[in-house]
Amino acid sequence: MSHSRRVFLAGATSAVALSALPRAAKAASPVELPKLPWADDALAPVISANTLSFHYGKHHKAYVDKVGDLVRDTELEGATLEALITASAGVPERRALFNNAAQAWNHAFYWRSLHPKGGGKPPARLAALLDRDLGGFDKARADLAAAAVGHFGSGWAWLVQKGETLQIVTTANADTPLTAGLKPLLTIDDGEHANYLDYPNRRADHVNAVLDKLIDWRFAEANLG
Repeated sequence: MSHSRRVFLAGATSAVALSALPRAAKAASPVELPKLPWADDALAPVISANTLSFHYGKHHKAYVDKVGDLVRDTELEGATLEALITASAGVPERRALFNNAAQAWNHAFYWRSLHPKGGGKPPARLAALLDRDLGGFDKARADLAAAAVGHFGSGWAWLVQKGETLQIVTTANADTPLTAGLKPLLTIDDGEHANYLDYPNRRADHVNAVLDKLIDWRFAEANLG
């Protein structure tokens, strides 16, 4: 075999070997659409797979994608959602970033507030705090439902902790308890997009079904300070 032939084969072999190596991947951004903690149809019939395909697959995803667009090639690229919310809250020129980052965070927290075997009674520690601060479980559940149903427009009803005390609060649109010094325990999305396909013009029915069958009181207790 000639010298030039050996060089050619050696070069070709090296090229194949190099092409087989994995390319260096760009570090994944912490801002990404989280996987749902259950199957797409696991919350049916209260929240159908069809609703999830829009609410999660399009609505939530759009916020995440927009955050990525807004921070790309800026000093905020690679920051967590919490850091982006802190950096943009109350800053007029970053209002779009706040709206999308906060909505992305709120929605991710909402999915974790739900469970296919949710509803029922809260665990002992949370139940004791509901008794102490909110008049007991039945009253707290009723007040949380009333907050979600009575909230005007799109927004959120939250069970939160302020210091050592539990409270029920609402926020509008992208606003979040994170910017008010409150610790979120669980939330209900009371926007029309969350219920309209399954409960057209029946927000109250949707909210009560979520509370009775899906809300994850164990998640709320795990978030206690």
